[in-house]
Amino acid sequence: MSCRVTLLTPFAHPSVRGNAITVDRIARGLRARCIDAEIWDLSTMAAASLERLASERPPDILHAFHAYRAGPLALGLARRVGRPLVVTLTGTDVNEDLFDAARTGAVRRVLEGAAAVTVFHASTGAIASRAVPEIAARIVVAPQSVDLPDGAPAVRPTRGAPGPVVLFAAGIRPVKRPLFPLAPLAPVANRFPGLELRYVGPILDAAEGEALFRALRGLGWARYLGEVPHAAMPAMLREADVVLNCSLSEGGMANGVLEALAFGRAVLASDIEGNRSVIEHGVTGLLFSDRDDFAAGAERLLGDDDLRRRLGEAGRARVARFQPRDEADCYARLYADLSPACP
Repeated sequence: MSCRVTLLTPFAHPSVRGNAITVDRIARGLRARCIDAEIWDLSTMAAASLERLASERPPDILHAFHAYRAGPLALGLARRVGRPLVVTLTGTDVNEDLFDAARTGAVRRVLEGAAAVTVFHASTGAIASRAVPEIAARIVVAPQSVDLPDGAPAVRPTRGAPGPVVLFAAGIRPVKRPLFPLAPLAPVANRFPGLELRYVGPILDAAEGEALFRALRGLGWARYLGEVPHAAMPAMLREADVVLNCSLSEGGMANGVLEALAFGRAVLASDIEGNRSVIEHGVTGLLFSDRDDFAAGAERLLGDDDLRRRLGEAGRARVARFQPRDEADCYARLYADLSPACP
């Protein structure tokens, strides 16, 4: 392996956070192309250790996933060892941190110092380039792919649902709006006996988690199943009739939406740019703008088997365009443009 790339991520496998899933998939794709891709997990590795590792054996490329959480350290390392830095904008860094008074300075410095900035969708690149115009020429669109093999070990809920299953699969934090579906789904649940809303994902914000637990008390039709390994998601998706994305913002092509579509599930998602990158309303899923819109979409999906099937099949065909090999090839080409050691 001639090209050495270090991928810096706020969290890595076995974490089920979006960045961890993305980085693990990309690293496997790069290794299949004989690129030596090493993952540095910033949640478990001290900065001093990373500085020593980078100095002792400098990588040819440093690639940070998340401009705020991984970018500043990666930029410092890149300058220390004289190697190019690639930064991938993953969601909250471009939608929140870039415009937060306390964080924007750090994010801007990272973006200005990067040799290239990658985004999952052009809409995310447009946000970044409007905020930091000087990086526009260095933005590269590298669409996310899906690599969630069916046939993974089944992890079934503790009891089956007698009616339709609605799945909310995401880390429990404010940007994902886990409490949003409860109020509009309550009257819908009355019209669909046995309906069950299942929450799956880690508690990433303690206050949001406590608020969700309080809201779930006494609800017989909604429950939190906890965090499950990523390999168990096929089993969860196979049991779902409708998959939700209620996010306030996404970095484009959210893993959860892509995975649901790959399994032919009907998706009901918030009408935001990140979701519109793969959800075409009425074609590959349904989009909603407010609570009434959400309730109407949920009732429409739950009451129409043919609609769910049609949307699921169209969604599966849409995400089939985004293959892991193409994703890895995109990054490999970028690395080759930036370093003579990565031909």
